[in-house]
Amino acid sequence: MYPNPAFRLDDLPSLHQHLQAHALALLVSQSATGPLVSHLPLWLDPSEGPYGTLYGHLARSNPQARALVEDAGVLAVFQGPQAYVSPAFYPGKAEHGRVVPTWNYQAVHARGTVEVFDDPERLLPLLERLTDQHEAGRAQPWQVADAPADYLQGMLRAIRGLRLPIDSLQGIAKLSQNRNAADREGVRQGLATSADPTARALGELMSHPS
Repeated sequence: MYPNPAFRLDDLPSLHQHLQAHALALLVSQSATGPLVSHLPLWLDPSEGPYGTLYGHLARSNPQARALVEDAGVLAVFQGPQAYVSPAFYPGKAEHGRVVPTWNYQAVHARGTVEVFDDPERLLPLLERLTDQHEAGRAQPWQVADAPADYLQGMLRAIRGLRLPIDSLQGIAKLSQNRNAADREGVRQGLATSADPTARALGELMSHPS
């Protein structure tokens, strides 16, 4: 990640909030034939270690699950809202025209050394934590125990768990901080009135920056 100081997000509570709000991560690891990437939800335990610890699982049939080895370094990328920023958003376009397009976005990179595990005694609580996190707020939350026991045991045999103690967290919130106040407000309004809900979410972030 390009660490432009103007856009750096380095407050630990804000970084953890991003990981929890955008839980579907890109898990990147290296293999003998090149990089491997999977999209998977990760659960954060913020109290475990100085930067927290991530937990998740991969299907055993996934080549990345077979290639992951103990103590391998991996990268988890958590992407937040993102949107194109048109030069038309800037008041300066009408005044001097010295403006160009750009892209605003928010993302956090978590790096660490992965641990893999297969025992059902560890996998089952992991599935319960992941499920409870994403079912929270539903009128009738689904629980892992709702599935038939024999079916659940078969599913547990089909996955590999992973534990990722975070060694470093690097965040970026590119929200036009390098522009003057008038330009920032122009971008915020342009995003807030977009037909794209992701762009509107980014405009909301600009209204309430971390």
